[in-house]
Amino acid sequence: MTIAIVLGVVVVALVLFSFDSLPIEVSSLVVVCLLALTGVLTPAQAFEGFSNDTVIFIFTLLAMTQGLASTGVVQLVGQRLSFFARFGHQTFVLAMMVAVAAFSSVISNTVTTAAFLPVAIGAAQRAKVPKSKVLLPLAYASMLGGMIFLYGTSTNLVMSAALQRMGLEGIGVAELAPVGLPLALIGMLVVVLLGPLLLPSREGQGAMEDWTLRDYLTEAVLPPDSRYVGKELGDISEGLGLRVIGLVRDGEALPALPGHRLRGDERLLIEGNREAILRVKDLRGIEIRPDVRLSDAELSVKDSILIEASVPPDSPLVGRSLKETLFMERYGMVALGLHRKPAIQRVTKLQLLGRTFGERSLSMLPLSVGDVLLLRGARGKVDELARGGSLTVLGGHEYQPPRYGKALLAVVLFLGALGVGSLGVVPLSVAGLTGMLLMIATGCVDPRSAFRVDWRVVLLIGSMMALGLAMEVSGAGHFLGDHVAKLGTYGGPRMVMVLLMLLTIILSAPMSNQAAALVVLPVALNAAQQLGVDARPFAMAVTLAASCSFITPLEPSCVLVYGPGHYRFTDFFRLGTPLTAVLVVILAVAVPWVWPLEKGASPAPVERRPVVRQLTPTP
Repeated sequence: MTIAIVLGVVVVALVLFSFDSLPIEVSSLVVVCLLALTGVLTPAQAFEGFSNDTVIFIFTLLAMTQGLASTGVVQLVGQRLSFFARFGHQTFVLAMMVAVAAFSSVISNTVTTAAFLPVAIGAAQRAKVPKSKVLLPLAYASMLGGMIFLYGTSTNLVMSAALQRMGLEGIGVAELAPVGLPLALIGMLVVVLLGPLLLPSREGQGAMEDWTLRDYLTEAVLPPDSRYVGKELGDISEGLGLRVIGLVRDGEALPALPGHRLRGDERLLIEGNREAILRVKDLRGIEIRPDVRLSDAELSVKDSILIEASVPPDSPLVGRSLKETLFMERYGMVALGLHRKPAIQRVTKLQLLGRTFGERSLSMLPLSVGDVLLLRGARGKVDELARGGSLTVLGGHEYQPPRYGKALLAVVLFLGALGVGSLGVVPLSVAGLTGMLLMIATGCVDPRSAFRVDWRVVLLIGSMMALGLAMEVSGAGHFLGDHVAKLGTYGGPRMVMVLLMLLTIILSAPMSNQAAALVVLPVALNAAQQLGVDARPFAMAVTLAASCSFITPLEPSCVLVYGPGHYRFTDFFRLGTPLTAVLVVILAVAVPWVWPLEKGASPAPVERRPVVRQLTPTP
């Protein structure tokens, strides 16, 4: 019965993680709540993951990477990238991918992607290389770099802690490198060779032309005294080249029929490129109202600037609306339009039309990671916006971080904390906390920026560690492992390992890398036990496979580049499929070679912690 409950919770988790409308942190906490309510885990066990040393270290690691970003370490490297453009497009992309992978090998891949995003956009514009040819390789390089060292991605750290909990030795700092480094190099080579053939070119030569390719959603309101009152909708939409997707009158959604007679105080929902949005804004008789309008003095031609800004994973705006955050009052900029990835954009249209979740306005829609806002405001406010970290400025503004003088100190503190923790001088959590506090004390990063981390990652990891524990102590992992091991009679242990890697990759699309790896790990270890082979190669295969989620744009690094690169879902599938296939083949050969399948090749298991023995598996 307990096994059925745990497997049911896994199914619920898969369903919840598949919906964009429900925040990932809420889905994670639902999983913890179900495990505690059903009695599969005691309350202490259910919440144990949140106090785990690894989770605390991941938090401090994310905070320290804010110090690297604040001191301009990443930007200093990125500014040199345009030099390689003189040797050709592929050389430029390769140089960028190597630099990104190097940072990502010791820094969270999502943080690396967010930090490099504006740098890569600027370098690509200076090198006259289409962004669509650059940003997807950027995301892939950050994911490939995370396979090299223990600290490259939170998935590696979480799996190391899970192995220790299950009685095996944790993952060494460089243990993954013999497979991860060649994997990263070959993966980057595949992207460089296939990227020019499979990636689209969806932008012009200049930034102004580039912006016209992205469609934004916005709202327009007809004042009671508008000169368009009484005219037909077609007179506006056809004459100005606008796409009116719907109208809202007195809270009722109406179809956008060309013969519709317009009335005062009627709300028009418009989708169009930058030029179309600006045409509406400049019309007399129509007002753009996604947010509170700035005064004419604040938006004078001399002092105002138009920019694009993306919502990063660690932004305090995630899950909150423009109205809720008092966006204009706080940042001094007006949001003229919102661009989202296609799947969410379609849902957003329905929300604005009142067909789902009730009637909403654009300023009341919760923002998501990867959303792109078209903003206008005073030039001086853009500096504050970029420094604050709430949004990543993508275009229309050249921004330079102010703490270049402390870049070397930040690198020393960061590497020192990792080194001291890796050598076991002090626990990793203590080393990370010390490094973070020293960065704050020395002025490498201000306290507000240091704590502006992606708390969703911390909540997700803590929750999924509880699910992994439930899989282990309930016997669900053993149950599934027995069935998976039976496949070994057809193709041997290597085929079972490949199937487990493919399962991890498939689950990582809806569940996230960490969640997929923690769910599959107990199954892999029990399958290895039933096959009579060493469990460590199975664990390493699952760990590395969790970082191979290249086929869909659902991985956080891919979400960040989706909008700025003008990508479509099929772009990831076209390039990600051959890349994933190549990497799985390499893993199938390299993992058993580095970690032999024969028993006795890995360190002997250590004594399990008493908390794991409190529950006995239920048949």
